[in-house]
Amino acid sequence: MKLTISLQVTLDGVAQANGGNNQEMDPGFTRGGWALPLNDGEAVQYILDTWQRPDAFLLGRKTYGLFEKYWGARSDDGGFGEAISSKPKYLVSTTVTEPTWEPTTVISGDITARVRELKAQPGGELLVVGSAALARWLLENELVDELNLIQFPVIIGEGERLLPERGLDFALDLIESRVFGTGIVGLTYSVGGRPEYA
Repeated sequence: MKLTISLQVTLDGVAQANGGNNQEMDPGFTRGGWALPLNDGEAVQYILDTWQRPDAFLLGRKTYGLFEKYWGARSDDGGFGEAISSKPKYLVSTTVTEPTWEPTTVISGDITARVRELKAQPGGELLVVGSAALARWLLENELVDELNLIQFPVIIGEGERLLPERGLDFALDLIESRVFGTGIVGLTYSVGGRPEYA
């Protein structure tokens, strides 16, 4: 399976709390909800199409818990809830042992080996949404095949960024780009190899 990361980010690379402030998940962070005023029908459909496409989802524990509460209760909405609830979910966690949101499989122990096993399955796509910390870890462990960034035209000046200040370098090839009416840009890159330096 191809492993794709799809995240909404600000121009300054923040991937935290796009849908709103949540004191439980993001204590002290007050700049959440930066994506909602800029969403339009076309951009939302683009993101929904991305969620409807994969064969399975790969999620970190915090994002899984948030999505289960919100999207799990909307499993027959014809939209995001149905897209994620109807597909297998792989949860990376050392604390959750018996997930209740079906179908979910917990991945713990040698996570790298387990993700490689999933990627070795023929065809299809394994999609990471939300889960910025997991996305960074997957990049650092060179497990990512494709990066889909939905970039919003806003700078919020603080918050958890997708990419660390220091880390591995990657060559990216642009596969697709879309610009939406509110200035949102969808960018899809294949990830592979090291960049060339002059």
